[in-house]
Amino acid sequence: MPRDRIGLVRHCIGFPAVLLAVCALSGCALPYYAQAIGGEAAIMRAERPITRVLADPTTTPALKDRLRYVLAVRRFARERLGLALHGDYRAYADLHRPYAVWNVFAARPFRLTLKRWCFPFAGCVAYRGYFSRKAATRYARRLARQGDDVFVGGVPAFATLGYLRDPVLSTFIGYRRTEIAHIIFHELAHDLLYVPNATTFDESFADTVAAVGVKRFLRDEGTASERLAYQRRRVRHEEVLALMRACQSQLARIYADPALSPSERAQAKRAAFQALRRGFLGLARDWHGDDGYGAFFRGPLNNAVLGAYMSYEGLVPAFRRLLVLENGDLPAFFRAVRWYAHLPAPLRDRELKSRRGLVERLSTFQQTKTRHTLQGSRRHAMGTQGSRLSRPIQHRSHDQTKSFEVFSIHGANG
Repeated sequence: MPRDRIGLVRHCIGFPAVLLAVCALSGCALPYYAQAIGGEAAIMRAERPITRVLADPTTTPALKDRLRYVLAVRRFARERLGLALHGDYRAYADLHRPYAVWNVFAARPFRLTLKRWCFPFAGCVAYRGYFSRKAATRYARRLARQGDDVFVGGVPAFATLGYLRDPVLSTFIGYRRTEIAHIIFHELAHDLLYVPNATTFDESFADTVAAVGVKRFLRDEGTASERLAYQRRRVRHEEVLALMRACQSQLARIYADPALSPSERAQAKRAAFQALRRGFLGLARDWHGDDGYGAFFRGPLNNAVLGAYMSYEGLVPAFRRLLVLENGDLPAFFRAVRWYAHLPAPLRDRELKSRRGLVERLSTFQQTKTRHTLQGSRRHAMGTQGSRLSRPIQHRSHDQTKSFEVFSIHGANG
């Protein structure tokens, strides 16, 4: 996936005092949490109210235009999508760097499952995040020396899930207008609902909401050219996704084949990634250009790259079907998603992926939803537009926008 299309990850950072206390008791690495706390504090110091930035005569016209656009998107999110704002995106922070955080992904040479890191209260996630590119790269090299496939990516946007008021960041304000809208809708969707230890569920839900939000925003407030360009990019994204899914399926068969020796398995792995590149070149010829995906496919590919991207796309089709079953009614969709969020993880994901199960479960939900509380569960999900539940800060990047630039990939076999 191109550097401007891999939208994934959550960067988990908890309250400074809580995390430091827990680390002292559990023996976790204090330097890691210290850099996280310092990075978040630096962003907070850089924040300025958007109204003040707009009134500043030194602010460039281009930045003023983008910030006014953000205010329009923010208003639409509240009034038309039913997303609670909680003070988010009322301030602007110039970070003077290309990305807000850098994240490290890792996978074993013959496994697609990503390595997971666990944090106090936050649960386990499939990445480790740093506010320093140098620190992220240093940690990635350490994992590579242990034999892992590793991917390091820059993340321009994240959400703190209500513990802090998230600002607009300089790291994404220069993107396409539709990408800015997608980022904001995606992050607000995370603030709406969060299930611990359920990365694919959370990210797929947020991407579904963001895509619907952008489509409706363009329908009501966009131009014909913006609608056409956004639809073209979505179609191309789906075409690339199809290639990625095919590669993932092929690698799964290769890694599970007991008849292959390690050298044969490594050779088949290289061939699968080469086929993925060739498939993209065919798409680029049809598109008469690479549409921003070229840099990604020219770089090394490995299990960490593929796993990082695909693990966040797995439930998008199911959420889209669920929205269709609710006739496009977002509040009803949110209630149905919350119902699924309370199911045990294996059952939840299996039923969401099953077309038949999805219809049956939704029917059951619709018959009994008046008897279910919509205030959320302290263990599983946060309430929609209600009081937030006690939880650590979760930094999450948006989906489908400029989330990653590959800076280093170690142990690549592509």
